[in-house]
Amino acid sequence: MDGKLRNMTSIYLYNDENQFLLLSRIGSRVVRDNSYIGTSGGHFEADELNDAKKCVLRELNEEVGLKETDIENLQLKYVTLRLKKGEIRQNYYFFAKLKNDNIIINSNEGNLKWFKDTEIQDLDMPHTAKYVINHYINNNEKNQNTLYGGIAVKDGVLFTKLEEF
Repeated sequence: MDGKLRNMTSIYLYNDENQFLLLSRIGSRVVRDNSYIGTSGGHFEADELNDAKKCVLRELNEEVGLKETDIENLQLKYVTLRLKKGEIRQNYYFFAKLKNDNIIINSNEGNLKWFKDTEIQDLDMPHTAKYVINHYINNNEKNQNTLYGGIAVKDGVLFTKLEEF
């Protein structure tokens, strides 16, 4: 292992009807086509390496045209690590409520679609993304103020609460 890193963020937008806006990304170097991810996300720019929130807000604006004023309750909920293709992939997963889910939102990265929380578990998703969203839904994390660390293993992600001390 030579210490190669890939740092990424992702954001999941939800509404009052327990639906999540997911993106079927097309033409990604990292995610296979027809695989669902969060609403938007991507790689850190050099000036964002110590500011995951700055990165996720830039990606949200670039990919779906939304600004921080269009969302509320933005929370970093998960930080995951996965070893894949000789690199350590570190993902910062944010969740936020879309203030107005009646606006038309398009993405230049693929196709966006609202899914009920009960429909998500059967979708084709990248490994850590699938376990993060399911953990979030199954543990009612929307109403919690918890940050989790997650280590990807073949059969899932091992989550632990991160505590400040």
